Amino acid sequence: GEESLILLDGRHQFPFSFQLPQEPLVTSFTGKYGSIQYYVKAILERPAAPDQSVQTELQVISHIDISSPALLTPVLRSQEKMVGCWFFTSGPVSLSAKIERKGYCNGEAIPIYAEIENCSSRLIVPKAAIFQTQTYLASGKTKTFRQMVANVRGNHIASGSTDTWNGKTLKIPPVSPSILDCCIIRVEYSLAVYIHIPGAKKLMIEMPLVIGTIPCIGFSSRNSSITSQFSMDMSWLALTMPEHPEAPPNYADVVSEEEFSRHVPAYPPPIDCEEQLCCPVFAYIQEFRFQPPPLYSEIDPHPTDVEEIQPVSFML
Repeated sequence: GEESLILLDGRHQFPFSFQLPQEPLVTSFTGKYGSIQYYVKAILERPAAPDQSVQTELQVISHIDISSPALLTPVLRSQEKMVGCWFFTSGPVSLSAKIERKGYCNGEAIPIYAEIENCSSRLIVPKAAIFQTQTYLASGKTKTFRQMVANVRGNHIASGSTDTWNGKTLKIPPVSPSILDCCIIRVEYSLAVYIHIPGAKKLMIEMPLVIGTIPCIGFSSRNSSITSQFSMDMSWLALTMPEHPEAPPNYADVVSEEEFSRHVPAYPPPIDCEEQLCCPVFAYIQEFRFQPPPLYSEIDPHPTDVEEIQPVSFML
């Protein structure tokens, strides 16, 4: 509740702390069309003078434990595409891909298992990418922004040849955790494995990803080092979208906004604009003037973390 104090002349400091609410709070996020932000505000009322106020932003994390059974389930997809060559069909290009689990954390390298068979007459190039899809819901309307946040390229595959990815790695960059339970903003991820086929539409399969905050323990020694460091790796908190981002192009370059407002799937269909997949993502870094706060957990029904706030000072 609010408290009022009458202050005498001089400098006054009031160190304080407060307990975050026990009900789940959505993770702080700044995106293309909206944001989720938390602030603490102090107000000084002065007789015969305007009120003076100061506020500082809090960064809140709602934990996602990727050790949950649903996020440990492997994901497998396959697809085949016939490739035409003017007046005849040269043959199919087939693609199957698998990831060991659905949930990963920042800094982890995702091993990708894939088999590509090229029965066409073309030289093909397999690639993989991580996509972030931001969905904004307000006043019965939906707006979506999608961008590539990481990618990796495979070797060329000649006509009549096959290639196998036996754990080809794609590292997850510092990105915001998935936001799946907010009624106004969703942040979702997918891993796409796709093949660029000259003169034809690309062949693409997408597998859903969940970017969590609590790593899965026991997969490998490499992952165990991530477990020990995850609480300190909060560099994604410094990411913010500019008012006028330059890249990459979004789906509006390919599909009209009217189509977005009618239907936005959890993982939008593949697009045929190769530039979308090749453009780098520009990360804009913002210097925060405070230490990262203790983590808020929606897993613990009785959170013990207490937010420490710097003293608020006024000179009268």
